[in-house]
Amino acid sequence: MASPGTSAASRGPSASPAARVDWVDYAKGICIIMVVMMHSVLGVELAAGEPGFMHLLVAFAKPFRMPDFFLISGLFLPLVIDRDWRTYLDRKVVHFAYFYVVWVTIQFGFKAPAFAAETGWRDVGLLYLESFIEPFGTLWFIYLLPVFFVVTKLTRRIPSAAIWIVAAALETARITTGWTAIDEFCARFVYFYSGYLFAPYVFALSDRARSHPALALAALATWALVNAGIVASGASEWKIVSLLLGFAGACAIITSGTLLARAGWCNFLRFCGEHSIVIYLAFFLPMAATRTLLLHTGIIPDIGAMSLIVTIVGVLGSLAIWQIALRLHADFLFERPDAFWIAPKKVGPVLQAAE
Repeated sequence: MASPGTSAASRGPSASPAARVDWVDYAKGICIIMVVMMHSVLGVELAAGEPGFMHLLVAFAKPFRMPDFFLISGLFLPLVIDRDWRTYLDRKVVHFAYFYVVWVTIQFGFKAPAFAAETGWRDVGLLYLESFIEPFGTLWFIYLLPVFFVVTKLTRRIPSAAIWIVAAALETARITTGWTAIDEFCARFVYFYSGYLFAPYVFALSDRARSHPALALAALATWALVNAGIVASGASEWKIVSLLLGFAGACAIITSGTLLARAGWCNFLRFCGEHSIVIYLAFFLPMAATRTLLLHTGIIPDIGAMSLIVTIVGVLGSLAIWQIALRLHADFLFERPDAFWIAPKKVGPVLQAAE
């Protein structure tokens, strides 16, 4: 972790891959909380059959919630893309594949009885096998990241401008095949590749925001008004507009993370960013349990308040599950065991989606 006040641009993409950059953790923290909020709010509203006040926040964040997460995931790729294929595949494919297999199995363990009641156990088994082709539930992000990493390394000899143009065209084309991996690849790869390609400019943006906080705050206020206006008008889903909003929102989250890091505020966000995969993997269980409890008991009648509580419990509950797992020596849930490394094990944190 960089100490408060460390210049992001001065560290830039030339920093050690094991080093942490303060504003990156803040930005990732904002992103992962927005992801939990989206699943929590939409899940509550779907079950309740009506929206709440939290729906406005989810709609506001939709244009940039995942674009920013993918952009940050590609940000440090220039540091490691020249590694030999064995090491690269270990860090960028086997790493995420391991957690996908573990957690898709856990999610199925909880959901299988309900599936079986509807279709029978044979179909549940087939659905489980299908999850290795069609990403299951909330886990599609870590399913897709290895694909992005491999595609980026394989296409290094192709002019980067050509790849970026094709990626942008795929986002604009609104590819809809019904297969999550294909559709999300087309919609999101441009942001991941932009993080990789424009990393120096991203760090320069952070450095400028740190040096000129008043100007950065004014820019954030302007962006928030424009983004809210476009979302309210329904134009955020338009072609080209969605691409621009995705990049503008990513810049806004990067700027926000930088300003929070500069001030040393909201350290909980930074902590969530440091452990974003922990939250991403485990939040579904406390989220679903809390949603079911509140809906069945009716102790919180307001849908918006219920959605807020489910979001908070989803974040805190996932961190609690992580700590309980460590105390019960179930480290394999959040740390890849030695047997699943195909290259010499690295030193330092292993659960970093944005390495």
